[in-house]
Amino acid sequence: MIVLLDSLNRHMLGAYGGSEFETPNLDRFAARAMRFDRHTTGSLPCMPARHDILCGALDFLWKPWGSIELWEDPITYPLRRAGITTKLVSDHPHLFETGGENYHTDFTAWDYLRGHESDPWKTRPDPSWIGTPSLPAAAGPVPHAYDMARTWFRDETDFPGPRTMQAAADWLEGNAGLHDRFLLFVDEFDPHEPFDTPAPWANRYDPGWEGELLIWPPYAIRAVAEGVLSEREAAHIRANYGSKLSMIDHWLGRILDTLEEKGLYEDTVVMICTDHGHYLGEHDLFGKPRVPQFEPLGHTPLLIAWPGRPAGSTEALTTNVDLYATLADVFDVEPEHPTHGRSLAPLLRGEVDEVREWALGGIFGQWVQVNDGRRKYARAPEGNGFPLSMWSNRWSTMPLPAFPEVRLPRPDRRARLDFMPGSEVPVIRQPFEPGDPLPYWATRPSIGQHHCYAYVDDPEELDNRLGTPDEKDLIELLRVALAEVRAPEEQLARLGLS
Repeated sequence: MIVLLDSLNRHMLGAYGGSEFETPNLDRFAARAMRFDRHTTGSLPCMPARHDILCGALDFLWKPWGSIELWEDPITYPLRRAGITTKLVSDHPHLFETGGENYHTDFTAWDYLRGHESDPWKTRPDPSWIGTPSLPAAAGPVPHAYDMARTWFRDETDFPGPRTMQAAADWLEGNAGLHDRFLLFVDEFDPHEPFDTPAPWANRYDPGWEGELLIWPPYAIRAVAEGVLSEREAAHIRANYGSKLSMIDHWLGRILDTLEEKGLYEDTVVMICTDHGHYLGEHDLFGKPRVPQFEPLGHTPLLIAWPGRPAGSTEALTTNVDLYATLADVFDVEPEHPTHGRSLAPLLRGEVDEVREWALGGIFGQWVQVNDGRRKYARAPEGNGFPLSMWSNRWSTMPLPAFPEVRLPRPDRRARLDFMPGSEVPVIRQPFEPGDPLPYWATRPSIGQHHCYAYVDDPEELDNRLGTPDEKDLIELLRVALAEVRAPEEQLARLGLS
């Protein structure tokens, strides 16, 4: 069983030493789980991270954001062939729009709880909502589907996060004992923005705030320094994240109660993870702007309750593709496409102390990062950021509902057929050149701005160790890692490593 909480900040959880916000149920789960202290992001942002988990292969070196491709299968496909029941419960809109629309199709069954963020759920507001005091209007900077959807929420139990957690608990209550083997995947979009909560959560951590709640954080670099937010507004948005975090933690308790009441911990592996963190003022950053994955975003929580394994912690380096490998190991199935993960089962059984020596991460067209468990190196593109190619047969990327005119350009006559490493399925390989429209997340790369940190000793990443032996070591490690995953040659060229 996997519970994925989107944009979950490791450093704000009590189990990881956080004290700013209350997370009693995450802490309660951690008290019976293995706490992974050096878990790191792979492909980013939202859908690429889910690709890592459900397909077990890094996505960002080949494409920015998209569906499951023709040369690969999600973990649910071999599980269904093995007769294992799989269930998805989610309020994550990106799973049901272009670029994510086929991740759910190989589940035995799925529930989609409507109304979160960009979900095109309603075509008109509920007129009876007008004047409801518990839900003040809090529109974002652009028209947003959520502004329509939220008028249909009356109280806490109408919000998508609580409904998703309750639906998952209900499924466990009514089904877990009927299936000898099952995978329940709870893909919960909270505490992702909008940071909108009803009473008693609203302003829980900022009771002195007057005026409408600020629930949409900007995606900004030097947010306060450049006047995007005042210091007071920045503190208020951070507090509203805390309210969302505490609310979804409360509803996570419904799932944990059911696991305990039905005795499922005795024979069920339970994982709690995330896709990435969220900047809330650290380094004067907000949201997920185009910067390297500093610790608040890229160093993520992972908690695993393993039957028969006492609670504890590990400093073994791990990353999200390892979750796929662990599921394949637990259910004894073999992937039919190349994957990049390492099973955590030997680590959880106490047979080994580590499973990997490095982890790769990044965003298509931006930095490529390598992490050795003590240090991280983010290599930016050199020159003009090219050559760069997108490899895909689905040819999709993140849609922008508020800006329907912004579309991924279609392949053109420069495209050719190629083959992904280890696959005989032809794939469209579209080169991009300077001046071309690029996929959303690939725009405006920061040329030549490399970052190197010994983050274990420098957790705030204040000492950029460029030009030191650390950088030299990590450049070589990055070459080794890119070669091992058989990354496209143009990645080495655009990073100035060829």
